[in-house]
Amino acid sequence: MQAIVFCGIQATGKSTFYKQRFFNSHVRISLDLLRTRNRERRLLQFCLETQARFVVDNTNPTAAERQVYIAAARQAGYQVVGYYFQSVPREALLRNQQRPAPEQVPAKGILGTRGRLELPTYAEGFDELYYVRIGADGGFEVRPWQA
Repeated sequence: MQAIVFCGIQATGKSTFYKQRFFNSHVRISLDLLRTRNRERRLLQFCLETQARFVVDNTNPTAAERQVYIAAARQAGYQVVGYYFQSVPREALLRNQQRPAPEQVPAKGILGTRGRLELPTYAEGFDELYYVRIGADGGFEVRPWQA
C-alpha cells in the first residue's frame, strides 16, 4: 500500500505529473476536484479502508497540512512517499497564465502559498522523498531528496 503526498505551489505540474505517472495505479485525492474538505476526508477514509493506493494532489505547503494524510496513512500501514515540486514563483505565474481562464489561480494565491511553503522532511513520517521540477524540455526531472 502506498500513499503519495505532493507538495508545492500552484502551477508547478503536480496534476500533470499525477496523470503521467500515477493515473492508472493510484486514486487521486484533490481538493480542486472534490471541492470540500468533507468529501476529501471521505475519499481518504475510503482509500484507507479498501487499502487503495492514492495520491494527494494538493499544494500541502505546511508540515501541519501534510500531517493529516501522513498520520492517517502510516496508522493504516501505508508506505508514505513525498514529492516536492520545485518552482520559482515567476515561472509558476507564467505557467498559470497559460491555463484556461477558469483554471487560473489568482497571483496572490500562488504568492501566498509560496509564503507559507515549508520544505518537507523525513521527520514528518515520509519513507521516501523526491524533488520534482519541470525540465527545459517540458518533461519532469525527479531526483532523490537531499536535505
